Amino acid sequence: MAIEMDETILLVEDNPDDIELTMRAFRKNNIANNLMVARDGVEALDYLFCRGAFSERDISDIPRLILLDLKLPKMDGLQVLEALRAEDSTKLVPVVILTSSREEQDLISGYKFGANSYVRKPINFNEFVDAVRNIGLYWLLINEPPPDGH
Repeated sequence: MAIEMDETILLVEDNPDDIELTMRAFRKNNIANNLMVARDGVEALDYLFCRGAFSERDISDIPRLILLDLKLPKMDGLQVLEALRAEDSTKLVPVVILTSSREEQDLISGYKFGANSYVRKPINFNEFVDAVRNIGLYWLLINEPPPDGH
């Protein structure tokens, strides 16, 4: 089964190995959405709010899903989450925290700041592929997103 949508998934991740792993897991699961990668928190917000290098991007093209790491340079994932939940244009975008953090406080803070889901990155590639498949199936096929403009 292929999940083919024109909608973008924003992956906010600074580790090149984890970026490649996520891309491989998407391909293995036939998730064909456009995957945009932001390598730090500032770049993620610039992309979402069409600033800096992304000033020419269509602001109405909001990602269908954001996969957000917590440990990021320049601005951490919780700060990114707080900033995007404060804006009308992004406050309803589903955010899945995808992190290797085992800190209970990160889990609590993630939900406190408006994460829709919190997934710990498995160490094993096959487990990671399964986690990505489940994320894709739920957030791209099963979950009903809010109507445009809401």
